[in-house]
Amino acid sequence: MLNLIGKGSLATCDGISRRDFLQVGTLGVIGLSLPQLLSAQATGKVRKEHDDRACIMIFNLGGPSQLDLFDMKPDAPAEIRGPFHPISTASPDIQISELLPGHARLADKFSLVRSCYHTAAAVHDTGHQMMQTGRLFCDGIATPHAGCVVEYLRGGRSDLPAHVLLSEPMGSTGGGLSHGQDAGFLGKANDPFVLMADPSQPDFKVPDLVPPPQIGEARLDRRRKLRVIVDTTVKNFEASESARLLESNFESAFRLITSSKAREAFDLSKEPRAVRDRYGMNRFGQCCLLARRLIEAGVRFVTVNTFLTVFNEITWDIHGSSPFTSIEGMKNIVAPMYDQAYSALIEDLQQRGMLETTLVCNLAEFGRTPRVNPSGGRDHWPQCWTMYFAGGGVQGGRVVGKSDAFGAAPVERPVDCSEIVATIYHSLGFDLESQIPGPAGRPLPLVDSGKHEIRELF
Repeated sequence: MLNLIGKGSLATCDGISRRDFLQVGTLGVIGLSLPQLLSAQATGKVRKEHDDRACIMIFNLGGPSQLDLFDMKPDAPAEIRGPFHPISTASPDIQISELLPGHARLADKFSLVRSCYHTAAAVHDTGHQMMQTGRLFCDGIATPHAGCVVEYLRGGRSDLPAHVLLSEPMGSTGGGLSHGQDAGFLGKANDPFVLMADPSQPDFKVPDLVPPPQIGEARLDRRRKLRVIVDTTVKNFEASESARLLESNFESAFRLITSSKAREAFDLSKEPRAVRDRYGMNRFGQCCLLARRLIEAGVRFVTVNTFLTVFNEITWDIHGSSPFTSIEGMKNIVAPMYDQAYSALIEDLQQRGMLETTLVCNLAEFGRTPRVNPSGGRDHWPQCWTMYFAGGGVQGGRVVGKSDAFGAAPVERPVDCSEIVATIYHSLGFDLESQIPGPAGRPLPLVDSGKHEIRELF
């Protein structure tokens, strides 16, 4: 994860840490802390008519309960169906929970996949990996996030990064494993731009777009001109691969940090207060609004984490006892916040004519156990759960797949992680036979062999 003023001292390929390079020159650290803005060369096939496509990935960290929200079983015993009731929606084929009235109003705009599953360990981290990258990490090799693949294959437009992560990377979720939110073996040059700030705060500014206070833009420009002189004088360095990488980083970072377009895209003060209130004045709501602004400005992919951890925070992780969340916490806090922001986002995209070209996918690492546990909550359940998609060519109002009478296992059209990620690539116009350079330089297909998008959605 890359941000301009965050802590950390990752090393470059030459063994020089970003922290050390800061001592050499102020813009050196800017160049090295935003390498994702390199001009990426497309090595995969992309349908030209989909060049305007974009994606907002909402990742529901913690794992929402399919039985209490999207795949209710009103005829099951009380210890399975839970305390909530299904309601009718704008789609005759969909009923969802009374906790999601905004979703119900817009059910003709999204489609549910009720038969998602994976067979890895029932821990948050493995699900995070698989659902954002399409693969489970093995032998310490991290697979790139779908947005980072977009960064690699398409690159950014204008002065904006291709992939932005809001508001921060996932923190600890108990497994001590990578969460799959970086570029993995594609390298740091394709990591997302990370906000590292809460956009709901009154003093919100994007740190990486604000030059350090001790240097103004005139000084930045002088530093840039000095670099040109140095690089053309020291011929051996100029000819090296490291120099070319550094120069590309430098130029891209300079464009971003001095770009009025980039600053405008991140500036939520441009939005009327009524619009901000419509999304909800909380971190998730304002991240959804910021995602819309970024897509509108030209960013290709935005990842929004609903939460940052499952510990000591009210989240979807409804085990029922501290430090986790109760079903009441989900009912009173999580579901209303989430429903408000999601419905605002879909309505906003539609009203602005952006929904057809913007895929909004709501993913999670797993679902919850069919049976309510002794604490009154539900535990981890990767055997079956629901995810859903809107926009980006997806036909709304549909249900793909079916779970059994207890929401415990798919009985029709099982869908795995590769198909979820393939659906994202398909919406964005990628040929699923395209390849990216894998570990040790060996070509790797975008998705596992034989896997394809969820065709029933389109």
